[in-house]
Amino acid sequence: MTKPESIKALNSQEKKDNLNPTVFWRIADDIPKSLSWILIGLSIALPLLIWFLASEYSGMDSVFLPSPGDVIVAFKRLWSKGYLTQDTVSSFTRVTIGFILSAIVAVPLGILMGAFASIRALFEPIIGILRYMPAPAFIPLLIIYLGIDEAPKIALIFIGTVFFNLLMIMDSVKFVPHELIETTYTLGGKRWQVLFQVITPYILPRIIDTFRVNMAASWNLVVVAELLAANEGLGKRILLAQKFLRTEEIFACLIILGLIGFAIDIFFRLLVRFSCRWAF
Repeated sequence: MTKPESIKALNSQEKKDNLNPTVFWRIADDIPKSLSWILIGLSIALPLLIWFLASEYSGMDSVFLPSPGDVIVAFKRLWSKGYLTQDTVSSFTRVTIGFILSAIVAVPLGILMGAFASIRALFEPIIGILRYMPAPAFIPLLIIYLGIDEAPKIALIFIGTVFFNLLMIMDSVKFVPHELIETTYTLGGKRWQVLFQVITPYILPRIIDTFRVNMAASWNLVVVAELLAANEGLGKRILLAQKFLRTEEIFACLIILGLIGFAIDIFFRLLVRFSCRWAF
């Protein structure tokens, strides 16, 4: 092979390699299921292995870093005493009520703000100001106004999520193709038909994704609320464990919070897949 032909073949091979990257480094493309499951397993196994090695061989006191075995024992202890179920149900109930109230306000108002510039001009400035106020800063006022029972905890979750839900849903309306709206009017559609039969179905997958993202904020806020004033809940359990230096119980509660969040995330992913088949 002559030198020019060799250079040409080398350039051709480089071009082929660039067009056909390895399976692992494909951009915006799926990977084989087998590789996906292997990576998922590693994402769980590696942190557990590092945790085990650090707790067993670093010489660190178990008060600062309990071993996985200690945490399993704490799980069993909390479960046998009924604390785990009771606290999880309490926290889950507060999050559910607060987030549903947030959704009831955010969905219709967010769609109206996205569809009508007049509604957006009326509400967006004040919402833009309020969403930058940290929700935990409202706790003293909520306690003064609503007492120390369930109402201030639910209100805190509502305040901490409603504004973000609103603005994200409003922004979703911007992605509705204007041609769809014009075609609806051309075919004799009314304004309410544009809102309920064109805009709402089109952005429904984005609404569900918005809830999936902002649900994490609800769990952060419920723990904050329970740390301050609660008789039961995972946040309260973490506070009690901290007082008595039961670090393994703190780890156990944190793992429960993570598993609940992971389950909720999967729920919303399945919900958007099965309820919005037209989007896939």
